[in-house]
Amino acid sequence: MRCPMVGKAEGMDMELIIALISGAVGGNVAGGLVKNINQGTLINSLSGIVGGGLGATILGMLGAPDLAGASGDAGGLDIGAIIGQVAAGGAGGGVVLAIVSAVRGMIAK
Repeated sequence: MRCPMVGKAEGMDMELIIALISGAVGGNVAGGLVKNINQGTLINSLSGIVGGGLGATILGMLGAPDLAGASGDAGGLDIGAIIGQVAAGGAGGGVVLAIVSAVRGMIAK
């Protein structure tokens, strides 16, 4: 009998890596596009990484298919799931950067 969790760890790791990288990119892109929230490359990246992880987690909780496919049985990478992870990670990175910027602005006053 095959263990149902065999193969799940690799997909979860890949999803997390994609989300964290997308979050870091999303944080830096948001900082570059909206100068009011730009906190520098380091803070933009760290905020983006946190936001990317949160965005991907929320996407997963909402029932979005993972990288192994909706049923979890398919092998390989599903392009739709990858795009969803990238979008969620990037958007989450931008949102967390905006929150960090607002909090830092309130503390500075």
